[in-house]
Amino acid sequence: MFGVAFAMAGKGGAGGAGGLGSMGALVPLILMFVIFYFLLIRPQQKQAKKHKETLANLKKGDFVLTTGGIYGRIYAINGPIVVLEIADKVRVKLAKGQVARLASPEEAQPPKAEG
Repeated sequence: MFGVAFAMAGKGGAGGAGGLGSMGALVPLILMFVIFYFLLIRPQQKQAKKHKETLANLKKGDFVLTTGGIYGRIYAINGPIVVLEIADKVRVKLAKGQVARLASPEEAQPPKAEG
């Protein structure tokens, strides 16, 4: 019975670092958050900022690729709406946010038929 009482009595002479023990458990958690921030969150924020700048700088005549995989040339921009010409006299209205990136004119051309 006295053995159980001594076991439950607590730490012996090594109780001096009791306040730092709970803080020591937070250090790996904070370190994981910092690593997570620099590997995932920060690059995604940079990419979103670059995409936003690209959308703000769109102008008539730019060749673009949409998020749906359609290449085309910007025919007109009316606020949040982009009119995209995807073939001769074929125009499609899209939300400006659906433009994924700028494309080169060669990239936007249809493949040439062989034969």
